Amino acid sequence: MSRFPERLAVLAVAVALTAGPVTGPAAVAWADPVDVTAEVEDVVATVEDITAEVESLDGTESESKQGEQVTVALTSDVLFALDKAVLTAKAKARLRQIAGRIQAESAGGVVKIEGHTDDQGSDAYNRVLSLKRAQAVRQALQGTLSGVTFQVRGFGKSRPKLPNFVDGKPSEENRAKNRRVEIVFTAK
Repeated sequence: MSRFPERLAVLAVAVALTAGPVTGPAAVAWADPVDVTAEVEDVVATVEDITAEVESLDGTESESKQGEQVTVALTSDVLFALDKAVLTAKAKARLRQIAGRIQAESAGGVVKIEGHTDDQGSDAYNRVLSLKRAQAVRQALQGTLSGVTFQVRGFGKSRPKLPNFVDGKPSEENRAKNRRVEIVFTAK
């Protein structure tokens, strides 16, 4: 059942009240707006979480913040050689910078280190590789950070950041961004 006539009456009253005094024949019809009744509906709107992401110019590092949670993602191509879980010298220097940020900005609590791969290879292989890579990052950060509790997980290819295929074709650029280690901490 439509409430259109009721809404129209409410709108007419609102217009009449904001337009000022009504004179002439219409004044009789609008003389007593107190007798007009209408149902007021609740306005309900969904608020989506806002997540901003900043990416380095070369695309090898990104940072997002959702509420107080900060996620720094480093592509595995920067951290490791292909199919390896041993950090490169360049990766260790970058992780020291991130450790400094965590030391300065963290509100404490657990620092999560999450490894991810692209869709190449088996699920089992990718889970093990992503976990070993996350453990290597934790080991590097532990040497720099004291008094921090780490939670390390390897997700393999189960949580891609971007689709591995675009328009039915493999996307090497997206696959490179899916091969990553994410460092998640709570900011002050």
